[in-house]
Amino acid sequence: MLCFWGSQIREGLGLVKPEQVRHGNSGIQSVCPRTAVQDMSAGRSFAGFVRDGKVSVLRLRSEDYDHHTESLELNDEIDDRIIQIVCGGDGAVLLSDSGKVLIMDKSTVCKPLKGLDNRQVIQIACGDHHSMALTKDGQVFVWGENSHGQLGLRKDHPGSPSAQHVQSLSGVPLAQISAGGDHSFVLSLSGVVFGWGKNSAGQLGLGDTTDRHIPTIINSLKLKKTVSISCGGEHTATLSKGGTVLTFGSGGSGQLGHNSFRDEHHPRVVAELWGSEVSQVTCGRHHTLVSITSSKLIYSFGCGMQGQLGNGEIITQSVPFPVDLPTECNREYTIEKIIAGENHSFALFFKEIESKGKSNPSRGVLTLNDKMIDRWLSGTDPWPTIKQEINTVFSSSASLNGSFLNTSCDVHYQTSEEHCGLDFDLVKTTFAKLSENKSLIAEVVKGVQQTLLPSLNPNPNAVESLRVYLLLPELISRLKKQKTELTEALASKFLELNSDDCKLLEKYWSKLPDDWLKGLVDLFHKASAELIGQISSGEMGYDITRRLKKFLNVLQMIYQVRCSANRDIPKRDFLIHEIKDLLDMLQATLEKLMLPFWGLDFSDDIVEDNVKLKDYCFETIKILVKFPFVADMVSKQIMFCYLQGLLQSFTDPGTIISNGNVLHINRNTVLTDTLKYLGQKTHSFCFPLQVVFIGENGVDMRGLSAEFFSLLSESLLEWEKKVLEVNKRSLVVWFNPDGMQANRDFYYLGVICGMALYNRHYINIDFPLALFKKLLQQSPTLNDLEELSPVEARTLKSLLEEDEDEVVDMLSFDFTVRGEKLIPNGDQIKVTKANRQKYVDLYVNLVFNKSVKKQFEHFSRGFYKGCPLDAWSMFHPEELQELLQGSRKYEWKELQLCASYEKCSASDELIKNFWTVFFELSEENKRKFLSFLYGTDRVPVGGFSKRSLKISQLNCPDADDRLPEAQTCFEILILPKYSDINTLRDKLIHAIKFCKVFGRA
Repeated sequence: MLCFWGSQIREGLGLVKPEQVRHGNSGIQSVCPRTAVQDMSAGRSFAGFVRDGKVSVLRLRSEDYDHHTESLELNDEIDDRIIQIVCGGDGAVLLSDSGKVLIMDKSTVCKPLKGLDNRQVIQIACGDHHSMALTKDGQVFVWGENSHGQLGLRKDHPGSPSAQHVQSLSGVPLAQISAGGDHSFVLSLSGVVFGWGKNSAGQLGLGDTTDRHIPTIINSLKLKKTVSISCGGEHTATLSKGGTVLTFGSGGSGQLGHNSFRDEHHPRVVAELWGSEVSQVTCGRHHTLVSITSSKLIYSFGCGMQGQLGNGEIITQSVPFPVDLPTECNREYTIEKIIAGENHSFALFFKEIESKGKSNPSRGVLTLNDKMIDRWLSGTDPWPTIKQEINTVFSSSASLNGSFLNTSCDVHYQTSEEHCGLDFDLVKTTFAKLSENKSLIAEVVKGVQQTLLPSLNPNPNAVESLRVYLLLPELISRLKKQKTELTEALASKFLELNSDDCKLLEKYWSKLPDDWLKGLVDLFHKASAELIGQISSGEMGYDITRRLKKFLNVLQMIYQVRCSANRDIPKRDFLIHEIKDLLDMLQATLEKLMLPFWGLDFSDDIVEDNVKLKDYCFETIKILVKFPFVADMVSKQIMFCYLQGLLQSFTDPGTIISNGNVLHINRNTVLTDTLKYLGQKTHSFCFPLQVVFIGENGVDMRGLSAEFFSLLSESLLEWEKKVLEVNKRSLVVWFNPDGMQANRDFYYLGVICGMALYNRHYINIDFPLALFKKLLQQSPTLNDLEELSPVEARTLKSLLEEDEDEVVDMLSFDFTVRGEKLIPNGDQIKVTKANRQKYVDLYVNLVFNKSVKKQFEHFSRGFYKGCPLDAWSMFHPEELQELLQGSRKYEWKELQLCASYEKCSASDELIKNFWTVFFELSEENKRKFLSFLYGTDRVPVGGFSKRSLKISQLNCPDADDRLPEAQTCFEILILPKYSDINTLRDKLIHAIKFCKVFGRA
């Protein structure tokens, strides 16, 4: 049954004879055509009816036809069954059963729409001067005028008679489209609403009256669980799950239902309908209808000057009132659809025993679900049908983004920057099923590879569009074939994302389940390791390194997420062990290139191939340096050394470059001599430093320079109060905040530290980890302050942990530190529980940044000068600290285990006595022994096992009169064959305490 009311139109609507029309109260008429109306629509000029796949239209305006209305049959124009019609300002749009779109102009000429390229359309919408279509794969197409941006293409687009793709909505899984007078709306499956076009009365709900030319998210409707939307002439209505109606836009005729005639620029609840569980809402030109299926009621509000409100009144009504429906509607029928036109209203009823889905087939975007997968696996459908479905879903980001929604407790309606809305367990089980069937997964890969990945938009317009970037890694990780190829294509898409969406994706990653995030790491880790393995096997080519960069860049994104979100994924999961193979291969290649130098002949081709391989390895190392998390510290040290050699232009391994970098130094004036030498500006920092102690016989083969930096460290500490200050409790050294007049000294301090790092020696100054964080452009934290100043840090931590407001107030802190205001008027602002975090952050910033800003700038400038190889930035702060300062973790047993012997053995009495004496030494004397033997008391990275110790027995008649000697350059201890342990003890202690002059090269 079809009910209608409003302005007078042709009796019976051309569907039944006039005498078959039933007249009810309040001017409401009803008809029951022999052939049931399956769908209908009413616009400004036409009403259209679909019956048994055929269409008829009724003119509603009589200006061009001598005030005569008529029914027009369009059957001859159509060769397909019609399932839907929507009428707009001057024409209509029709949708056929096969998904084809036809357009009808005001002269009722009907023709196919151009521009859809055989796409299957599932929804259509029609405004005054523009129309919309939604395809099965989730794409939105528009055509018509664009005077107010209603096409959503761009501001300068002139409009189009053929369908144009709204690319900015690509990837958004849509549930509905709607077109108004000159504005448009779409609704996503997660309840996200986009609007664009004319906004003169606030009909876009954005809080203003500015037109929009591209789809814009209506933020005020977020998390409202919107399930339906309808556009009127200049107003809009939305329906939320549970039946809440919100309206906005023009209210001049009361069509918003807010008991006023004001325009509303923000969505506002229709209070009179609160709690009514509205099931449908539709907007006409100047009035609105809502239906409540459970109570079989229809309410109307807005302009009723033509009787279109259905209450028997010719009035304008600003609050909802029931429509005076015929009594049989309540007994036999249920409301199927309500339609509001310009001056007319319609209600389509079905008998309750009829299936409602019979006349209104599914018009949703095709998405993946368990039933579909089971059909595919069972093979009940023909293979071509299955292939078509697979291609639709896995070729469309919108379809895939609309799949796997977590509908439990409406979680998917909470989709936001914090929640992606996916059911992760459902994804895993579904992809697991798919991966078991070779034929199905092959079609899936085909769709993903050929269509989906190339189509991904680098500037998605909604958070829902990013779901595909979470789904694809899980899918690809289950593949056996084409895995690396698809991983590379996905990596490219990750890296093409704009910065804002990239940050949002990283936020989603930070909240992934542990196994998902681990799987993401594994996917790009394995791809990276595979390529490095190929290079280690001798494969070369630009394509390999280009692909490697992609994988490492994505892996770096994941690593940063792991760090910032404190996710429980070990750093070792990011280490690529194949890097060691690469370095071994480079070493072997360099050794081969050395063979001609030693007189072994090789063909020019072999030499050329090895040179190419060497250069290619260096290029790979240069790439790896930028991704410090993939290599362990030992590998990074080796890479640093190789890059040093490259910087020093050792292209011919047999060439010895003498550059004159020789520093003549006096032990008593180490710092003065060093500063004088550096002031001459003759030192070439990229070449090794050579040290000569004046008056001593020795050639620097690293031993002398190691001792030099140890002595220089002691002299630098004498700069205390001028340049450096030592915390009396922690003994950690930091810049003197008051040392502003020592700019030159801060610079040279940096130069010396940089030189020590570059020459692979230690500076025996205990700088805090914060210094190395700053050098690596990382921000120090409260934990770093605890290392520098434990008492201050503990006080601040107690402040942050205190639960009672009164206790915080009693501490009487204000925003000053050591008399310096942290913020303007800081001495007048008390620290409270509400602002204490800000206070602590400013405190830490003052200590590590603000108070020593100039000092650090001069130091870092010098550091960069002293270490010209910027590859040091590949080290983590802790690693850089250990490289420069060495380790203070002394595993003395390890020193004994790594010792070797010359002219003696571990079982000899002399050696047994030596180790007995050594382990009796105090901790201080043990460290002095290290300085005596190696020139420094610091332990190298990796412990004593990374440093050799050879004890050579000296057999001579006057052994008891001799002191032990150290060949520092060769890490050899020359130990006379003492007659007893006491003599050994006395001589060893005397040597390590008093023998500072270099004795033997």
